Formats: sequence, structure tokens, C-alpha cells
Amino acid sequence: MKLIIAITHERDKHKLGDALLQEGLSFTKLGSTGGFLRQGNVTILIGVEDEEAERVLGVIKDACRTSEGFVNLPGQMVGSVPALGAFAPHPVRVEAGGAVAFVLTVDSFERF
Repeated sequence: MKLIIAITHERDKHKLGDALLQEGLSFTKLGSTGGFLRQGNVTILIGVEDEEAERVLGVIKDACRTSEGFVNLPGQMVGSVPALGAFAPHPVRVEAGGAVAFVLTVDSFERF
């Protein structure tokens, strides 16, 4: 048996949930927060038999797409002397969204 832990962007949670349900897969959804952009994420736990793991990863891949966006990071000081400590914002292109999936082998599974 495998446990798939998928971490995806908040905006993809409904699309992924619907896709998993259409495939007859049950899952547990946990809210989480990302580290890089500190955006809302969803962590999904899916338990499947070994032979189903690749199919589940395909569903995750199809439902969770990356996109490009911009974030403003502190840039260089304005002029040669900082004006009251002001810094010009520096927009940086980043890739956001998509999913990260971990596949773990489960030694035992019990339902109570």
C-alpha cells in the first residue's frame, strides 16, 4: 500500500478534489501554508494500493498546473543615499501553483 501526500496551491483544491472523486478515490484534505510565498496550500492524503499510485499521480498532475506571477521584493536603495530608508520595490517573476507529491510505502493500515 502507498500513501501519497500531495501539496497543492489553494486555487487547485476544488479541481483536484473533483478529479479524485471522479476516479473513485477517497482522500483527506488538510489546510497548510507554503514557505516561499507564504500562500495558502492544501495538503491531501491519499491511500491506495501499489498498482494505483501512478494513476493517482497522473490525476494530480492533470489537475494542478503551475502559473507565472510577480511578487515585489525589496530592491536597491533609491539613489546613492536612502531617502528615509526607502527602497524601490523590485518585481520578480515566480512560478506558483502546481503540486508536490510524496509517495510513501505503508507497512500497516487499520480502520477503526
